[in-house]
Amino acid sequence: MNQTTTAALAPAERAVQLIGGDLTEKSLRLHLEGLPGVDAVGLEERAAGLGSRSIKTTSKAWALDRIIELIDLTTLEGADTPGKVRSLVAKAITPDATDPSTPRVAAVCVYGDMVPYAVEALGSLHAAGGDEGIQVAAVATAFPSGRASLPVKLADTRDAVAAGADEIDMVIDRGAFLSGRYGEVFDQIVAVKEACRREDGSYAHLKVILETGELVTYDNVRRASWLAILAGGDFIKTSTGKVTTNATLPVTLLMLGVVRDWHRLTGERIGVKPAGGIRTSKDAIKYLVTVAETAGEEWLVPSLFRFGASSLLNDVLLQRQKLRTGAYSGADYVTID
Repeated sequence: MNQTTTAALAPAERAVQLIGGDLTEKSLRLHLEGLPGVDAVGLEERAAGLGSRSIKTTSKAWALDRIIELIDLTTLEGADTPGKVRSLVAKAITPDATDPSTPRVAAVCVYGDMVPYAVEALGSLHAAGGDEGIQVAAVATAFPSGRASLPVKLADTRDAVAAGADEIDMVIDRGAFLSGRYGEVFDQIVAVKEACRREDGSYAHLKVILETGELVTYDNVRRASWLAILAGGDFIKTSTGKVTTNATLPVTLLMLGVVRDWHRLTGERIGVKPAGGIRTSKDAIKYLVTVAETAGEEWLVPSLFRFGASSLLNDVLLQRQKLRTGAYSGADYVTID
């Protein structure tokens, strides 16, 4: 089965083709619960091994720049204002005013009502798109809880897309998933994907947040990852950043294994976004190593891997400055977010 075949199909048709037979709650359950169980001990040992890898100083300079290029610079607070979003965008465009060689981040991530201010502040850098532009990502579907009716979730999504969001970060209904109502979760993701359609027929990219800290088991994370991809998600994302347990290396390793297996099966590449709790360059480098060793180095691009972070950029800038000058700057070298 090639990439063209699966990517061109609507999610339901694609799921039928992969699962075989009719797409029913029963067939979806049989498929997801028939996935191999996760060897928790082996997974955690593998993650620990990858996390202990060291890299050379020459590679560190490359790694720090790549981390910046993969960041979704985020503000998701109830007290967010247009001015705060404009400041965030300014930092996304020019992370380090003292060093013009500093790359830009991949995207800014905000609440849906803040999208117009992000789009306006980005100006032509948003319109440019591609490698030179900065994307605007919006959280939607009653983020972070997901506790809303489907019509409300779809309206939330459509509003953000109409305002100019390039990417939608939706949350799955964890209650439905944990109750075994996989078909309901599937249908909601499919509906949100359709709500990402723009007037010109193109789609905003859909990142599906699993909230892995609430899924309890690695087996559930694997099932939720497959379910999100089957339903048409372009990315699978660990967390909202609003619960106690957010991104972890073992969970991200597991999700990377899923997208690797999906690619082998269909030829289609799906992105992964760990979010929440990744605050230091040292930790972020562990994720780069894990991506390269699991899915492959081709995943180390903004279209296939992102860090959801607010404070990570500051630490990367400090480490980058240390490499360049041999010394750390004072506390006022980076902005306080």
